[in-house]
Amino acid sequence: MNVMSPVSDLTRPAARISLVDSATDILRERIRSGVWKIGDKLPIEPELAVLLQVSRGTVRAAVRSLVVEGLLDVRQGAGTFVASATERSAEVKRLRRMGLRSQFEVRRALEVEAMRLAAVRATVRDLKQLRSLLKKRSHWLGVDSDKARFVADDYLFHLAILKAAHNPALLETYEFLSIAVNETIASTLEVDIPEPDYEAHRSLIDAIESRSPDIAEKAVRDFMDFILVALPEVSRS
Repeated sequence: MNVMSPVSDLTRPAARISLVDSATDILRERIRSGVWKIGDKLPIEPELAVLLQVSRGTVRAAVRSLVVEGLLDVRQGAGTFVASATERSAEVKRLRRMGLRSQFEVRRALEVEAMRLAAVRATVRDLKQLRSLLKKRSHWLGVDSDKARFVADDYLFHLAILKAAHNPALLETYEFLSIAVNETIASTLEVDIPEPDYEAHRSLIDAIESRSPDIAEKAVRDFMDFILVALPEVSRS
């Protein structure tokens, strides 16, 4: 297995029209063209950010998109590796056509179960990680120049709740739907869809600490309902 160093071919900066999509396209192109082959390790995040001329948050979001597509595999403590040269494009496109309310409702269903399990199973380390991620996430809220980083860090906070549930199948499902989850997070940065504040996020940690599944479920339902009331009902026709 080769460990990739920054390559001279990866020098074209991402276009400014859509930073995450542009960065994703450039990385995908390198995989398809064979610059990075299956099993190769990608350059680390700071190097990719410099090479693509985008923020590390944008790189993180682009990598996550390619993980969902099945092209990349992020291995904890080891790095990011090429997993395939063929993406799951059909599944990703279908997710994006389902609409924000449908995506929020699925996300709520997953996070309700995760919160109930986390209230029983979360370790001291899990709770410490959640507090750390909440602090990091809050730093970027309202920073117009790096919305991509805020979305990435907010996703990591919610992903940590899924990890605290200690259910591998539930976590795998959530990660597969990460594009949809990220789009729901990004949508709350728009004027007409509210973004739950610091206290709302902290209430999720407090609910897990209560060790009551019912309190944990109510907390996440209140959290998601705050957003859902701003979205139109799905058409029944």
